[in-house]
Amino acid sequence: MDTSQNASLSIKSWPEKERPRERLAYLGPAALSDAELLAILLRNGVRGLDVMALARMLLKEAGDLRGLLRWDFKRLRAFKGLGPAKAAGLLAAFEFYRRALREDALDHPVIRDPDAVVRYLAGALGEQPREIFKVLFLNKANQIIDEQDLFHGTIDQASVYPREVVKAALDRHATALILAHNHPSGRLEPSPEDLALTRRLQEACRTVGVSILDHLIIARNRYLSFREQGLMPGAEALKET
Repeated sequence: MDTSQNASLSIKSWPEKERPRERLAYLGPAALSDAELLAILLRNGVRGLDVMALARMLLKEAGDLRGLLRWDFKRLRAFKGLGPAKAAGLLAAFEFYRRALREDALDHPVIRDPDAVVRYLAGALGEQPREIFKVLFLNKANQIIDEQDLFHGTIDQASVYPREVVKAALDRHATALILAHNHPSGRLEPSPEDLALTRRLQEACRTVGVSILDHLIIARNRYLSFREQGLMPGAEALKET
């Protein structure tokens, strides 16, 4: 039976093999659609809508799953059919996902698993509606020891102060940094301001013996590495210790 034909029926009246929770138990989560996974998080529908119909409507309103990840508590609560419990449950699931990505990035030296860092930054920055400038602080083993969002808003040369970055690095006894910021527009190309800011930060950090390994631009689920593009002249080569 096509589940789209069952939209007006209670989930309990569906054949067991078509119910999202039962399908997850039998087939595993990877076999489920975004709407089915969302329906499991929502747990139940509202009057006139079963949980699958509610999940589909929510995804349609958000545009897609990435769009939904951008919603905050206020935006979720504004959607008809989402009470405070459902909104809180969704936000908790989103944050759980981001923290798992962060732990994965912290587990290994950057040189050994750079993709884990990119996955984490894409999850943390890729769906943000405004620009965020983030600094990752690394130790001598090239492991991430801390992170900090230093600026929110459109980035230009006056937005991020090199002395703040230097002070934050020294406070954490970091020996290297990775810079990252997002482009909510989806554009990957660095602006002249991005390039100028990177050079200023390189010069400031070099005076205290802190190197900048890379500057990453995150645009949704894509990224651009200044190092890979040859946009960081004078940067030290990555070495595994």
